[in-house]
Amino acid sequence: MTSPASHREPQSPQLELSRSLRNRHMSMIAIGGAIGAGLFVGSGSVIKTAGPAAIVSYCLAGALVLCTMRMLGEMVVAKPSSGSFADYARTAIGPWAGFTIGWLYWYYYVIIVAVEAVAGAAILHAWIGLPLWALAMGLMVVMTATNLLSVKSFGEFEFWFSSVKVAAIVAFLVVGGLYVFGAWPGTSFDFSNLTANGGFAPNGFTAIFSAIVVVIFAFGGAEIVTIAAAESKEPERSVARATTGIIWRIILFYVGSIVLVVTIVPWDSAKVLASPYVAAWNIIGLPGAGVVMDIVILTAVLSVLNSSVYVSSRMLRALATHGDAPAWLVATNKRNVPARAILAGTVVGWVSVLFAYLSPDTVFSYLVNSSGAIAIFMYLMIGASQLRMRRRLEREAPERLSLRMWLFPYLTWVVMAGFAAVLVAMAVIGDQRTQLLTSIGSLAVVLLAYAVRRARGNRPPAPVDAAVTDDPGADVLPTR
Repeated sequence: MTSPASHREPQSPQLELSRSLRNRHMSMIAIGGAIGAGLFVGSGSVIKTAGPAAIVSYCLAGALVLCTMRMLGEMVVAKPSSGSFADYARTAIGPWAGFTIGWLYWYYYVIIVAVEAVAGAAILHAWIGLPLWALAMGLMVVMTATNLLSVKSFGEFEFWFSSVKVAAIVAFLVVGGLYVFGAWPGTSFDFSNLTANGGFAPNGFTAIFSAIVVVIFAFGGAEIVTIAAAESKEPERSVARATTGIIWRIILFYVGSIVLVVTIVPWDSAKVLASPYVAAWNIIGLPGAGVVMDIVILTAVLSVLNSSVYVSSRMLRALATHGDAPAWLVATNKRNVPARAILAGTVVGWVSVLFAYLSPDTVFSYLVNSSGAIAIFMYLMIGASQLRMRRRLEREAPERLSLRMWLFPYLTWVVMAGFAAVLVAMAVIGDQRTQLLTSIGSLAVVLLAYAVRRARGNRPPAPVDAAVTDDPGADVLPTR
């Protein structure tokens, strides 16, 4: 048997990550990763597609993501890792799986860096009037500097960004609830919008499943907390809490607020597509709602931008520890921050921002589309990894299974089938087909890169039959 020590990261000050994230940081990282501008703005397209039945779309998508987080939580609690699901895919399925999902996920988030920077710049442009490209670059510089400072600074920013989002949603749930139940001044009990204007499902039940495709992407980001676990003071406790209780709250925020939006605002109103929450606040009658929501949306954008810089750097570093990326990316600075990995990711983000202004309808559009289905690929890989790791853990280290997936293995298979159905839906839906095909193109490129790497003989031993180690510093389970 290969010694566990042979797979450990070198424990020098230049290679270690800091374990300075606290439970409050981890809780808000989970919330911040999942609640972005997709809820405050993107939910409008879901409501337009499914009508009031968008509630069902959010419930079904939320259930899939909740179960996926439970699977991932089971693996993270048993073996915290800075590479999270990419390392588990490598251990459970093989080196090709870790290489593939790791690089796809990194690509996904460096593109999100550019998308969020452009979105934030558009909001600031209405207030400041500076050129959009300059504002986008400025936002990226600020968030890059935050991540370069320390992991604790990343955690603090995410804590306060997420606190603003949570406060805004809670305020909406309270005031909106008073409004629809007739406890708000000048109102009466009224849920008529749920069935008016064509009924609860005006576009048919097929539209409910079509909308799930969009909703799945809105929930994306909840998995970031499992990557941050490697830099947490109490990874097992933090992840166990975040992947169960916190995700339930996120689903409550999504579903509860969507119920109120479609109850307050007619689903076919033109204002829903623009900004459903602003439309709801305006109907309620609070002055300045539009400005307040712009601030909240900007905060949501900055939160996702902050998280994207963080998670892309950690995934790139994890790839480097396995020889799947240049070894110099493993190094950390004196504050235990992987500065090189952070800068490598933001360089791609800056180039993408330039494309957003130089070629928005061709190059930048292709970049965004080519990462569109990667989250679904990731969820499927998490399910496949959990199936194999669970059986191995039950055989070799059952004491590490302190957090377990429900109804294993049947529910795991059901969830994977659900995500496979989402991919089929993307192939059928005209405006989603391009994202699927270009994302498959990205997958093909990464698989080809691995094949070339393997052909050159530059690959580590396959850890398929790995055992479990208690060493929190090891990035993979030791190979037999």
